[in-house]
Amino acid sequence: MTKRISVARLRERLAAKDEFALLDVREQGVHYQGHPFFACSVPLSRLELMIDDLVPRRTAPIVVLDGGDEDLAERAAAKLTALGYSDVAILEGGCKAWKAAGGELFSGVNVPSKAFGEFVEHRYDTPRIPPEELKRLKDSGRKLLILDSRPYDEYHRMNIPGGIDTPGAELVYRVHDLAPDPDTLVVVNCAGRTRSIIGCQSLRNAGIPNTVVALKDGTMGWELAGYECEHESTKLAPPPSAQGLAAAREAAAKVATRFHVKFVRYATVQAWQQDAARTLYLLDVRTREEFEKKRIAGSRHAPGGQLVQATDETIGVRNARVVLIDPARVRSVMTASWLNQMGCDDVYVLEPEGADGLKGWPTEEGPRERAFLVPNRIQAVAPSALAKLVGKKGTCVIDLATSLRYRARHIPGAWWAVRARLAEAKASIPPPKRLVLTSDDGLLARFAAAEAAALWPEAEHCVLEGGNAAWFGAGLPAETGMTAPTTTLDDVWYKPYDHEQEGDYEKHARAYLSWEVALVDQIKREPAVRFRAYD
Repeated sequence: MTKRISVARLRERLAAKDEFALLDVREQGVHYQGHPFFACSVPLSRLELMIDDLVPRRTAPIVVLDGGDEDLAERAAAKLTALGYSDVAILEGGCKAWKAAGGELFSGVNVPSKAFGEFVEHRYDTPRIPPEELKRLKDSGRKLLILDSRPYDEYHRMNIPGGIDTPGAELVYRVHDLAPDPDTLVVVNCAGRTRSIIGCQSLRNAGIPNTVVALKDGTMGWELAGYECEHESTKLAPPPSAQGLAAAREAAAKVATRFHVKFVRYATVQAWQQDAARTLYLLDVRTREEFEKKRIAGSRHAPGGQLVQATDETIGVRNARVVLIDPARVRSVMTASWLNQMGCDDVYVLEPEGADGLKGWPTEEGPRERAFLVPNRIQAVAPSALAKLVGKKGTCVIDLATSLRYRARHIPGAWWAVRARLAEAKASIPPPKRLVLTSDDGLLARFAAAEAAALWPEAEHCVLEGGNAAWFGAGLPAETGMTAPTTTLDDVWYKPYDHEQEGDYEKHARAYLSWEVALVDQIKREPAVRFRAYD
């Protein structure tokens, strides 16, 4: 039987400096409704897909939790043990026990990062500009530069008119060529608040001569003020010139001194890689293009801005060693400065060696490939073959993609289900003769195949080869909407703009922004939070 730990013991662990991972194994949308501050969302449904990256060391202590009146933690603990994790415990009573003992439950996702953004704004009095004032300045012809600190896919979807995509840690790296005139007002925005605040404060910390402000409430605030965003923009900040890079490195060096950034060399990291008692994250904070062109073997892509924005999605083990990689030594320094302020103790910037900064390291190129121990003896059906069966009596297709992806498009007639709730789906679906599982790329369906076979022992079972991507890639028919759900739509967090179909985007956007602002007061009731402020 899996061991249990009490709320009091968990409190002791949170206050200590030892490594451990706290994993909430409920679906992300349920996690969103309330969880302990430091719990990472690792849904049981997708555990095999996430756990290797989040908790790379098999001997790292893990505490799993659920709501307290479910069997999700038990099931997750068994699965983790089967995957080779040797130190797994369950929080007794889950979230209910945590709350009953006086613990604070936080709603939302990426809570540590979001709360940190609000802490930064209050601590450093980060300046902000209301959307109405920005619109007035734009119309007046004021010399200004709008930098969008989000990843390209978010920027491409919608952006402030005239904005240039310069994600997170790229700001200090690229700004010097974009704003050579110190009289240019620099405005940093994101979708809401966190990345605007952190981006603005990054440029201020770096000491650029321009006035820098954060756009209050980002694109949400812009739209709520009655202004329109651009869509499908492609303006990218170019890589720095030699002069721009020199200025960026000089600025980063000052930031490193102020925020006590630590550096590490090749030989030390090599020794750390052999240390079986500590967890090590090798995180490459450059752009994806740079990462895929050439990277240290075994490193992961974690662009600096998004790492700070969603630390809990990348670093699952508290108090682990983190090594940040950027041969230019700008983005890594800026990212380390923020992780230090978030309370991380063992964060290091890798000292570049050699002409390309990677001398001595084994390297890789191309998209990162991940190896999963997927059951092999699973019958697969090609999209063309399934197309002949769809709609015929006795054939049942179950789609395990997220509800958002299913709503956007799915195989005609497919049921939508959550993997961890397949037993619930069974109560909704007429007994099938032939059961076909599918998911985004088919991988999740393969993991779920044995579970489905146990629930429907009389049916013929198979998975769609290549999953939904293969089906749509072949140009086969698609259906939209939540046509056949088998459970509640709480598998993932719905962002405010995901509610546009229901016509209540404004309500959700205002609620989201109010939630972010309120975090700065809520964290005062969580004693384990240890954000740092530097003079």
